[in-house]
Amino acid sequence: MRRPRARTLGIVCVCLVLLVAGVAAGVRWARGWTGSVTVLANWSGGEKEQFERAVHAFEQEHRIDVVYQGSSALSQVLAADLAAGTQPDVAVLPGPGELMAYAAEGRLEPLDGLFDAGDYDGVWRPKVAGEDGRARTYWLPVKTGLKSMVWHAGGLSDAETAKVAGEPDGWCLGMESGATSGWPGTDWVEDILLQQAGPGVYAQWATGDLAWTDARVRRAWETWGDLVGAGDRKRAERVLKDDFGQDCPRERLEHQGSFRAADWKRVDGDFVHSAQVIPGARPDAGHWEVSGDLAALLNATDEAKELIRFLADPGTGLPDFTANKRAAAPDRHDDPVRRKIGSILRGSRQTLCWDASDTMPPVLRDAFHQAVLHFLVSPDALEDQLRRLDALRDGRGPTLPVCGGG
Repeated sequence: MRRPRARTLGIVCVCLVLLVAGVAAGVRWARGWTGSVTVLANWSGGEKEQFERAVHAFEQEHRIDVVYQGSSALSQVLAADLAAGTQPDVAVLPGPGELMAYAAEGRLEPLDGLFDAGDYDGVWRPKVAGEDGRARTYWLPVKTGLKSMVWHAGGLSDAETAKVAGEPDGWCLGMESGATSGWPGTDWVEDILLQQAGPGVYAQWATGDLAWTDARVRRAWETWGDLVGAGDRKRAERVLKDDFGQDCPRERLEHQGSFRAADWKRVDGDFVHSAQVIPGARPDAGHWEVSGDLAALLNATDEAKELIRFLADPGTGLPDFTANKRAAAPDRHDDPVRRKIGSILRGSRQTLCWDASDTMPPVLRDAFHQAVLHFLVSPDALEDQLRRLDALRDGRGPTLPVCGGG
């Protein structure tokens, strides 16, 4: 008996997939499904699963099909879709930088009236200028992250933490992250500038009003270089190849965000504010750098608007952590570290500042990523790197309040 050829099998498989998809669509139509909404984001793994569990309830209640499109090259995919006129209904981007530019170009639909802005502190949902110059709300924070954190195995005293931090070999550091390699280094430089120079200077720099060659910015780079041993060729080669999410030995420290909470929990880890180990931190340091995944509306369909309302509902179980002040209180978490993180992110008494590179235009942000990689290898060439970055800050677009609260 002859076996079917590979091409024949392929055609049969494709037909079966189409048949299943058609049956599924028919079943949904028969049950009164009213439409669909497409969502573009870069969530994968547990975050994607948590999002899909949350929107399953939305689908069942509203009979609206949520079509999730995941991509690790989020910026490039969205830009191509917009150019082709095939943009998703809702896009979830990490940070406001690109969203501000899209709002100014008239690419985004305002969200005013779709959720209660009072549920979020101003830093999370600022009003920014649209194409007509009017200030409106153009994004909704669906997931937030805390930075300015130094993780350590639990039980270390402040003195012991400072001692480990004083040696380059005391740090876990990995720069590899595919197309965005280098961002862990930008987090370091940003955080050091925030703790050494304060929120005012930090905000000026983040929005393009302060030169990269300013002495305070240069000092932040040099401080980071001293901490992690920039210029040591063997160390630099290892750091450039190491993945940012690698396991960190418990005897070392790690300057990373709240997304690492689950990894450090395995060794009963905890964190201190980065100002405790950053040389030259101001006496009033203690401000927190933050990040966020922000949902924006590109097609104002009824289905897409309904999804935005759902995402803003304080009862929706989205990927951690939420900035919605009406959501379940952080003290309901069993994990004390998670309680602490949640309280900081939703605490109006804290000064929270956006990750600076997330507020920058993509070209400048990407150049910043590359500059930290070069700096680790050749710190003596810092001045040239800073001049190149400074040349890219011309023609900046609309800005937003970088820091808030406190």
